[in-house]
Amino acid sequence: MVVFMLLGVSIATALALKAFNENMMFFYSPTEIKAGKAPVEQDFRLGGLVVDGSVRREPNSLTVLFDLTDNNEVITVRYDKILPDLFREGQGIIARGQLNKEGVVIAIEVLAKHDENYMPPEVSDALAKSEGNKE
Repeated sequence: MVVFMLLGVSIATALALKAFNENMMFFYSPTEIKAGKAPVEQDFRLGGLVVDGSVRREPNSLTVLFDLTDNNEVITVRYDKILPDLFREGQGIIARGQLNKEGVVIAIEVLAKHDENYMPPEVSDALAKSEGNKE
């Protein structure tokens, strides 16, 4: 009876850990994505500054392509929904999505800052790291 209880607890723990690992979402900067650290076709978060002049809209659709940078590397993001009202060029954002085989992030969610003084902590950390790499 004890062996069966231990076996049941072990199986339940293994299944819970597997589900936790599959649903865990990591944050990557454009530099880390270009270095090949981000998983392909698996959800993750990406953050950076929207490059000025990079927002391109496809005609007759909601699809928007824009570039994100950490002031070191640039990565293209594709988003097929309505962008947040506060989305602007030159501001910090976080996108959630997957990297396709062409190296474009297909976003399923885009989060923009809520005022001019706020930048998501992950984005400010990535920008600080990239500034440190330039020196």
